[in-house]
Amino acid sequence: MRGREVTVDTGAFEEITTEAELRELLGEPNAVALGKERRTLHEHHVQWLARSPLCLISTSAADGTCDVSPKGDPPGFAKVLDDTTLVIPDRPGNRRADGFRNVLTNPHVGLLFLIPGRGDSLRINGRARLLRDAPFFDDLTVKGHRPALALLVEVEQVYFHCSRSFVRSALWKPETWNPEAAPSRARISKSLERTHESLEALERYYGPSYDEKDMYV
Repeated sequence: MRGREVTVDTGAFEEITTEAELRELLGEPNAVALGKERRTLHEHHVQWLARSPLCLISTSAADGTCDVSPKGDPPGFAKVLDDTTLVIPDRPGNRRADGFRNVLTNPHVGLLFLIPGRGDSLRINGRARLLRDAPFFDDLTVKGHRPALALLVEVEQVYFHCSRSFVRSALWKPETWNPEAAPSRARISKSLERTHESLEALERYYGPSYDEKDMYV
């Protein structure tokens, strides 16, 4: 059975609506891809977490709405409590708390830990809880700032992801970088967020001194 056609303004496209259709197109995963999943953290996972400065956290609310939020800190910011549990501290931000609000209604989370320059990545799926305090919060202190909130994740699935997407995108190759290809952060903010402020003021705010601001207050 083929997918149904859906018509939009730009023409018609063929939609996949069942797993059988998906497998017909992509085929079945090989034994290595299926067999690499673990339910506990291996020493290699722990070593990776100790060196990762960035994690992407995906969540979904009970109604199915989704969010992906980046969390960054000095390498090793995600503290491993044991071979099935880790904790990620929260830092001051825009206070939207989209992902945290999702966790309150649906505890399932997906984590992607990156190490700059590495094409492979570490994926962890599990169940999360929000903590306002715990004895290990002192260990999560950075530059004298103790977090007011942390995400505790109970590991249900963990495995390393291959580097093909990073190879194809050439993400870590400086010769491919073009930061000026998109509007500056100041121009984006002026157009979409802080429309009442002058572009000059926003350029000063997001200028060279922005990287020197204390990001923990």
